[in-house]
Amino acid sequence: MRLSLAPGRASCRPGEQDRTSPVGGKPSLRRAQAAFAAETVRLVLGEDSPLPDTAADVEDLARRLRGHVSQLGALAPARESALLRAQQLCAGGLPEGYMPSRVHLVRLAEATQELISAVQPHGDASAQPARGRRWWKPPVNVLRGSVFALALACLVLAASVPRT
Repeated sequence: MRLSLAPGRASCRPGEQDRTSPVGGKPSLRRAQAAFAAETVRLVLGEDSPLPDTAADVEDLARRLRGHVSQLGALAPARESALLRAQQLCAGGLPEGYMPSRVHLVRLAEATQELISAVQPHGDASAQPARGRRWWKPPVNVLRGSVFALALACLVLAASVPRT
């Protein structure tokens, strides 16, 4: 199995940041970094994502997760426990062997996921969408059932009217 690890949206190297704007600059950049990190975490922890086959895939995913930790670390509070745990996992090297390397990768992805959830509440208030009135959108089967019930009621009413 070969995972799609195309770079381009987020930096893979620790310490390297987006060169177009500063890390804490815009709320949209914060959301984008969190979204890119969540996408990489889904590659590792997603139900549909199988374990990587080759050691190169494991190294690529670990490198990407380390890059996300370094980028999100700049956005997190200094003594955040999720940040410290993620940095501790990043500091250690990738273990040798099939299972130890995969277990380390999963732990690193879980730590990154915790860091994402720790960074998101600390975002700007302007990053939160304005909450308007949200209407309940019924599923299609509910609409079909109500149309059927209305048609049946009309049929019963028409049949109960006396003929003259």
